[in-house]
Amino acid sequence: MPVGALIVLAAIGFTAITTELLPSGLLPQISADFKVSEATAGYLTAGYAAIIVVTVIPLSMALSRIPRHFLLIALILAFAASNALVAVVPDFGAAMGSRVVGGIAHGLLWSAMAPFVARIVPAHKVGKALAVVFSGNSLGLAVGAPVGTALGNLLGWRSAFLVLAASGVLLALLAVWLLPPVRRIPDAPRPSLRKAIGQPGVKTIAVGWPLMLMAHFALFTYIAPFLREVRLPDFSIPLSISVLGVAGLVGIWIAGITVDSRPRRWHLITVAGVVVSLLLLPLVGTALPGLALGGVAGEDLALPATMLLMLVWGTGIGAMGIYNQSAILRAGGEYRDAANGLTVLTIQVGITIGAMFGAAALTLAGPGLIPVAAAIPAIISFVLILTGRRHAYPPGHRERLSGP
Repeated sequence: MPVGALIVLAAIGFTAITTELLPSGLLPQISADFKVSEATAGYLTAGYAAIIVVTVIPLSMALSRIPRHFLLIALILAFAASNALVAVVPDFGAAMGSRVVGGIAHGLLWSAMAPFVARIVPAHKVGKALAVVFSGNSLGLAVGAPVGTALGNLLGWRSAFLVLAASGVLLALLAVWLLPPVRRIPDAPRPSLRKAIGQPGVKTIAVGWPLMLMAHFALFTYIAPFLREVRLPDFSIPLSISVLGVAGLVGIWIAGITVDSRPRRWHLITVAGVVVSLLLLPLVGTALPGLALGGVAGEDLALPATMLLMLVWGTGIGAMGIYNQSAILRAGGEYRDAANGLTVLTIQVGITIGAMFGAAALTLAGPGLIPVAAAIPAIISFVLILTGRRHAYPPGHRERLSGP
């Protein structure tokens, strides 16, 4: 196992997630500095995601012949350049242009990362290696975005982006040293999205994975109004985000020790946990206040009960990313690069639709029922996993030996 390379890749993922989320925590400062509304400043995040959807497939194919380690190093430097430019430009239009550069690099990074990992570790250790690399995502959510926001509040939002830019340069130097060269196999088939989609199981994964992220972001985007609706204190909002991030690390650990041996069983368990937690969350604000358990008032149990359910929710979301990433590499076969690029696109679509779906639930049903609405796509994803036993989500070697 090339531990140094995997840690560098995890750090790159941490930087990418922090880069994507950082503007959300600094909107008041950014909007005041550029003299635009907070809604307009929010396009620094929305535009970042939108450019990924538009560019990831064509650019992944156009750059398919570039050695992967060279491409990854170039993408890290693109992140650094994007963050440095955001930190120094004088107006909002220039900042949007700078974020577009980062968004393009983000999509290409995640389309190249997993196939690269699959080529530098033994086949039977791909799942564990992906768990190490994807731990950077959860750390970016749990630590990177909150610390970046705190740094921006303390030293100014531009300083936070400059720190990210500097870390990108440092990571590029480490990548030059630690990432092993991986060249394209001369007789490997040219990436083909059409042929990748035609591989058995790819379409199921390319739909089921984004559905889980749609469920996640439908509630995550509007977690503040939901928590206020169930009468939890304001400090529960940052607490819940940290709990979800830490839970994601727990989920990655669970997936890391099961993805190569019992992926199907544990994937179903973790997704079922997400569904159950989403369905139970609204009860925190309706059922618990009227109860008294063991002499403890229901109101006093509301916060720990909510955090426990969020722990289950976050664990499932962290784990399902590893299971799905491993599944798409397997299902894509010789066209796995194109198949992985397809899921990068559909994931961004799922995130975008999830935020809009959550907004619709907030408007039509009220904040208290957003978790129930979010459970709907999660249930559909569970059914797809359940029915995709043959090609999309087959059992692992220990599951085949032991039965189901």
